[in-house]
Amino acid sequence: MSTPTPSSIVETKDGKVSVASAFPGHQEAVLDRDHKFLTRAVEEAYRGVECGDGGPFGAVVVSNNEVIVSCHNMVLRNTDPTAHAEVTAIREASKKLNQTELSNCEIYASCEPCPMCFGAIHLARFKRLVYGAKAEAAIAIGFDDFIADALRGTGFYQKACLEIKQADGTGAVIAEQIFEKTKAKFPMY
Repeated sequence: MSTPTPSSIVETKDGKVSVASAFPGHQEAVLDRDHKFLTRAVEEAYRGVECGDGGPFGAVVVSNNEVIVSCHNMVLRNTDPTAHAEVTAIREASKKLNQTELSNCEIYASCEPCPMCFGAIHLARFKRLVYGAKAEAAIAIGFDDFIADALRGTGFYQKACLEIKQADGTGAVIAEQIFEKTKAKFPMY
């Protein structure tokens, strides 16, 4: 096995180097690393169930091969329907790192994230998400948080009795004005 030369390194459209395809053995190392952190997320899910905090879901936030936080579902303990493992991990990692953008981090989830968790992962700007079980495994034992199935058109989620309506008239205008009036305070990206 020879060491690749710089000319054998593949560049993507945005100029980033594809290390996985450039160095032999890198993909195996990534798989071992993923297995290690995903196993930790699953162990966290078991821990949460054992202590009665919530459903069988765990999440681990990693930066530079170091676990920043390891969390589980806290819905029952906190009486908070948003305290899913991924959201809890994002909250804790953000506090610990004192930042709202986690673009230097990866998140490992024991199960495919629900739309709320996926949205939170997206908003936190994680560079990578690795999950274990498919949503169908959780659906099969009664968890119906996976409204993604309704969005996918598979029809698994049929429980929603929620009316969604945008406000009419001045209510909508007043709500939209806050963005224009405060945009100078939020130089985002």
